[in-house]
Formats: sequence, C-alpha cells, structure tokens
Amino acid sequence: MASPRSVRLPDDVLRRLADVARRNGASVSATIERLLDEALRREAHPAITFRDGPSGRRAGLVAGPDVDEVIRTLRAVQAEGAADAVTAAAEAASLTTAQVRAAVAYYADHTAEVDERIAANQRAADEREAAWRRQQEIVAGTPR
Repeated sequence: MASPRSVRLPDDVLRRLADVARRNGASVSATIERLLDEALRREAHPAITFRDGPSGRRAGLVAGPDVDEVIRTLRAVQAEGAADAVTAAAEAASLTTAQVRAAVAYYADHTAEVDERIAANQRAADEREAAWRRQQEIVAGTPR
C-alpha cells in the first residue's frame, strides 16, 4: 500500500525530474517511485545498475551483462554438473566470480523479478525460432 509523503526538492531537481518523466512518458510520481526504488536496490547491491532496452528496464551488472543472463549461465553450468558453479559461470561468461556472486545476491533478493525476465526472454526466443522455422519452410517450398 502506498502512503503519501511530502518532500521538499530544489527547483533544479524538480525540473530534471519532470524532464525524465516526460521523456519516459510517465508521471512525476511514478518516476520518483522508480528512481527511489532503484536507488535503494543499488544501495543494497552496489555492483548492480538498471538499464533500458527493447525488453524494458532491467537489472544488470555495472560492468557486465544483465542479471538474468548471469543466472541463466549459472543454471546451465549447474545442469552440466560443474563442481564449482560460480567459477564455471564466471569463466563461461567472461566475468569475475565477484560479478557472478553480485548477480546471485541480487537474484536472491529479487527472485520473482529475475525469473519473470528469464521466462519472458525464453518466450521471445521461442517465438523468434518458430517464425524462422516457418520462413524456412516457405523458402524450401515445403507445404504447410
């Protein structure tokens, strides 16, 4: 449940906040909420940042890939039976073990969010593959 709060902000901050909200097509209130939430998450996880992209805003390593990519890599090396999954994931993704651990720490605190991104990415990949297969059938002259 949201609780109203009164906050005094300098005019320059309010102007920049309104500019960000306008660019993103969001309200000032929604922009404040998003920025504050992300700032609190970065405070708890200093190696994590947030970035925009075609699939929306997501958590990523400051100097590396998105958290969901690291977790997918970690799961893949675990499925292969790696004795030290963190080291194996770091090697597979050209990351340090500290970066993998930072992604794991964020994932531990925000599991549902990262799992949803992983699922959405898998659905998008499946759709792209199905479209490619249909195109290949047309090119090959294979009747449907």
